[in-house]
Amino acid sequence: MKGKIVVTGGAGFIGSALVRAVLNAGAEHVTVIDNLLSGTEKNLAEVGSRVDFHNTDIRDLDAVKQAIAGADTVFHLAAIPSVPKSIDDPIPSHDVNANGTFNVYLAAAQSGVRRVVYAASSSAYGDTKVLPKVETMAPMPKSPYAVQKLLGEHYAAAFHSCFQLETVSLRFFNVYGPRQDPSSAYSGVLSLFMKSVVSGNAPTIFGDGGVTRDFTYVEDVTALLLKAASAPGVSGNVYNAGNGNRYTLNEVWDTLQKIAGVRIPASYGPPRAGDVRDSQADTTAAVRDLKHSPTFTLEQGLRLTLDWYRKDLATTSAAG
Repeated sequence: MKGKIVVTGGAGFIGSALVRAVLNAGAEHVTVIDNLLSGTEKNLAEVGSRVDFHNTDIRDLDAVKQAIAGADTVFHLAAIPSVPKSIDDPIPSHDVNANGTFNVYLAAAQSGVRRVVYAASSSAYGDTKVLPKVETMAPMPKSPYAVQKLLGEHYAAAFHSCFQLETVSLRFFNVYGPRQDPSSAYSGVLSLFMKSVVSGNAPTIFGDGGVTRDFTYVEDVTALLLKAASAPGVSGNVYNAGNGNRYTLNEVWDTLQKIAGVRIPASYGPPRAGDVRDSQADTTAAVRDLKHSPTFTLEQGLRLTLDWYRKDLATTSAAG
């Protein structure tokens, strides 16, 4: 990749994977904007010498402008990425996910950035009756988080049409992989599953375990982000960033137990407010326009992720 590349949320789980992918694609340096609310500089340790790190909150417009100045491409991943947290504590989520996103677009437009690739969310679809979910469906957001991420898509379209800023929005489905933090009750379900397998404790599955998700390995997502940054004729568009499959939580937990060679019956709790029942991406448009070509099966991704969690636990234990 050529020119200055900026990744907001670049110290997070997906953001740090994207930073490494951008560097592997030929970028000499990457500018990272992250306030370390959920990310950590540890995620960037092995590439630290090639990263210009800004401990910056995207709600600070002047600081964002300074970090983005001179950039060719901005990948906007910074967010408070949690449906339950947006319900339990809605004001910070709105402030970051809505107002902060506006700041990123404004700074990019005023700085002459060529393209912004925005991490949107499949939560915008809500509980649609038809599967898989296709970009032409009317949004039906069920949570403040879903509304906030959908607003970011609308701002992307508006900045494209009003300020000639190239934008592409990718609706992430359920992304998993190494460096996903399992330490919070708001963490992604697969990171919590990994923690349970490694520790030998039963995970809590909310609902009956029949909820389905399109689980996508993080390296498939970062590959799509890179394609969205350079594909011609796609500015202003929205695309699904999933693999086109769906699995129940029970199926995923059973698969992970088989991979790990353990048997730990799950515990079950009440369904969570704001959660959708079923989710699956229609990838037709992403395949056609962005040449989307997922590489990792669910089992492959789970094996790679579990290997990383085991090594990380061993490293942490040895250091302690």
